[in-house]
Amino acid sequence: MEFESRYEINRTAEFIISKTFTRIALQFPDELLKDSTKVVSALKSKTRLLMKERNSERGEDDREVRFFVMADTTYGSCCIDEVGALHIDSQCVVHYGQTCLSPTSVLPAFFVFGKASINVSSCVKHLLDHVAKSDKPVMVLYGLDYAHVIPCIREELMEELGLSKAESHLKFSVADVLCSFISPTKDPRESMEHPGPSGKSGSNDSLSPSSGNYRLGGLTWDLPEGNKIEDYLLFWIGSDNSAFANVVLTFNGCDVVRYDAEEDSLVTEFTQQRRILKRRYYLVEKAKDANIIGILVGTLGVAGYLHMIHHMQALISAAGKKSYTLAMGRPNPAKLANFPECDVFIYISCAQTALLDSKEFMAPVITPFEAKLAFSRGSEWTGAYLMHFQDGGYVEDHNTSGIIEAQYIFQSANAISDSVSFTNSYFLAADPAKNGEEDTGETMALVQAAEKALQLRGKDHNPLTKQTAAKSGPEYFLNRGYRGLELNSDNTSPEPFIVGRSGKASGYRHE
Repeated sequence: MEFESRYEINRTAEFIISKTFTRIALQFPDELLKDSTKVVSALKSKTRLLMKERNSERGEDDREVRFFVMADTTYGSCCIDEVGALHIDSQCVVHYGQTCLSPTSVLPAFFVFGKASINVSSCVKHLLDHVAKSDKPVMVLYGLDYAHVIPCIREELMEELGLSKAESHLKFSVADVLCSFISPTKDPRESMEHPGPSGKSGSNDSLSPSSGNYRLGGLTWDLPEGNKIEDYLLFWIGSDNSAFANVVLTFNGCDVVRYDAEEDSLVTEFTQQRRILKRRYYLVEKAKDANIIGILVGTLGVAGYLHMIHHMQALISAAGKKSYTLAMGRPNPAKLANFPECDVFIYISCAQTALLDSKEFMAPVITPFEAKLAFSRGSEWTGAYLMHFQDGGYVEDHNTSGIIEAQYIFQSANAISDSVSFTNSYFLAADPAKNGEEDTGETMALVQAAEKALQLRGKDHNPLTKQTAAKSGPEYFLNRGYRGLELNSDNTSPEPFIVGRSGKASGYRHE
C-alpha cells in the first residue's frame, strides 16, 4: 500500500479512465526508473478493474489501456517529453518526480509529485521559532514532493499559534500547488508561471493570474492588497535543488530560510546562491561584446519556446549581430566546442534547467532574460531576475515595430572584476594581460583570432583560449588557423613506442 500511495496509483488510474485514454506515456526520471515496471503492473491491474466496473454499468465493451515507459529524456527530466510521447502516438503523459510544471504545447500531462518523508512536528517547531524571532510575516514555500504534508503543517501551525484561518494570514501564509494536470494551451502566453505580480489575462480560470498573485516553481500564492513579497520571510521546505535556486535568485531581495527535511535542520547561509547572481551579471556584460550568438533550443515541449526563438532572433538581428539556432539535446562543453565561432549562447529552456554553469564552456551561456538585458537599448539591471523565458520575453515597443532595438554596448572588464569566480581548478579571465600574466602565444586552442578571449585553465596551467572577431560563420572559418595538438613540446626527437592493451573490451589481457 505504501508503494501505491507514493506513486498515487488509484488517483492516476481514475484520471485515465475518466478521460478515456488508451495510450499513456509514463515519464520517469533516472532515479525512479527502477520502479517503472512495478508502476506499470499496478496501473494495468487498477485500470482493468475500473474499466470493468464502468463498462458493466454502461454496457460497453472493455478496451485495452496500454502504457509506455519513457526514460533518458532529450532535455531536462522536469519537462514533459512531448516529442518522445508523440513517437508512440500517446494521448497523455503521466510525469513522475520533480517537475517545473511548464505548460505543454500538444499533449495533456498528469503529474505525480511523489511523497518525501518529513517530520511535521519538527518542521513546525523550527517554523514557529522564526515566527517568534522575526517581525515579518512568513511565506511557506516548498518542493512539490512535500505537497502531501502541507495541509498537516498548516493545521498544526494554526493550533500552536491559536489562530483562526482568517487570522493566520497576519502571521504566515502557505503557497498552494498550481495544478496536477495541464492541458495544452492555444496561446503560448497563457498558462504561464509568473514570479511577480501579474495583470489579469488568460482564459483558463485555474491558471489566470490575478492582482497580487505570484506563480513560481509549480506554486501559487496571493498577497493581501498593498503587500510586497519583500515584506515576507520566505521559509522553504525541501532540498537545495534547482527549484530552490529559482526561488533564491528570483526573490533575491527577501530573507530566505531553508528547512532540510532529510537532515532535520535549518539552513540560513546562501552566499553561494548570491554569488551566482553576481556571476550572471558578469555574463550579461560579456554578452554585450558578442558578435555571433548561438541560440540553444533547450526544450521542444514547453509552450511558447518557438515564439521565444523568433523573438531572440529578432532581438539579435536588431542589434546588428548574427545568430545561429542549434538543437543538440542537453548542452555540454564538448558539444558547444564544435561551434567555436559563437561568442555567446542563449539557452532557451524551462526555469529549472535555465542556469548552466558555463565556467567549463568555451563561451558564456546566458538566459533569454539576460540576453534582453545585454542587447536591448537602455536596459539596466535593477536587481530583479526572471528565470522562466516566458516571463520577460515578449517585449514590444510601438515606436520600433514591435521589437526594441538593441544597443551594442561595451564595458571594461575591470568594472566587474570582483565577479570573476574561482572554482575547482579553473578560473575565468577577461584578458590574460590584466591578470599579471604574459601572453606567450603558446595555447592549446585549435582556433586563433584577433580579439579578447574567455579562458579556461586546468591543473597543468595550460590555457584554452577562444577568440573571435568575425561577424559571421563563413568569415570566421576563413580566418581560422590550425596550430596542432602538441605545442609546448621542446623535444623533437622521436619517442619510443608503447605497447597498449590487447584482447577484447569485455576482458583485456593482463587484467
